[in-house]
Amino acid sequence: MLGGISIWQLLIVLGIIILIFGTKKLRNVGTDLGGAVKGFKKAMNEDEKGEKAEEEETEAQAQARVDHKDETNTYDVQAERKPEEQEERK
Repeated sequence: MLGGISIWQLLIVLGIIILIFGTKKLRNVGTDLGGAVKGFKKAMNEDEKGEKAEEEETEAQAQARVDHKDETNTYDVQAERKPEEQEERK
């Protein structure tokens, strides 16, 4: 079985625990433990949902269209070096 522990030995240990702590205290411990597990699962689900929402938000920002409605003048400039500067750099 369980490493040489029989069912009767487990029942005796359970009976001693009930005598020491009482059923009310054991019930409260079980309720607290169950609430902690539920809270942990809820936090994990919220964390996963939060990460997905952040990823979607960053993707939406990356794909956002840029408007230049405020700018009335657009200048197209091509930078070229003067022939004198090119000779000096060689």
